Amino acid sequence: MTPAWARKSTLVLVIAVLALAVFGTTTQTWITVSLDANQLGQAAGDQHTLPVQGSKAATTVTALALVALAGGLAASIAGKFARWVITAIVLLASAGIIAAAATVLADPLAAAQGSIAAATGVTGGTAQVAVTVFPVLAVVAGALLALAALLVIPAGRHWKSRTKYDAAKLGGPAGSTAAATGPVDEIDSWDRLSRGDDPT
Repeated sequence: MTPAWARKSTLVLVIAVLALAVFGTTTQTWITVSLDANQLGQAAGDQHTLPVQGSKAATTVTALALVALAGGLAASIAGKFARWVITAIVLLASAGIIAAAATVLADPLAAAQGSIAAATGVTGGTAQVAVTVFPVLAVVAGALLALAALLVIPAGRHWKSRTKYDAAKLGGPAGSTAAATGPVDEIDSWDRLSRGDDPT
């Protein structure tokens, strides 16, 4: 019996949810910049604060989250060797997410310089910055995503083959595999016909 943690649907869903969680954090404000009114100029009016979204503070996080999401979905149909490749890809994406979000936490002013320059027209300026909780959530979700990716390999041992070719390898000749599975339905009949067997 397959353990709950090793079920394909459960593990793929966890990876997808965590990847979407990381992506969701990038749509939120990661850094709030407090600028002097003289820096903003008259065009900005009375707005002295500048919110910086995660997608601007750490541009790579959005792309890496989508890579991890695609990898998690691909794991559901991948073979044994492909699962190793997918695990490595998701792990690298998770590491990139953690590194990018940690960089923002370590130096939020540097991460906000692009947005400050776009708002003020001045590069390399100084300002007071406040970091929200979303970069921390991105780090946590990235770490959990890496752990979930590591479970793909041991969990894959419990996953049944999905193709008739894999089934033939596991159960012997194609004809004996189909016969050993029990009652034959219409799909099985078509599969056996495509292999040259007569199901009647």
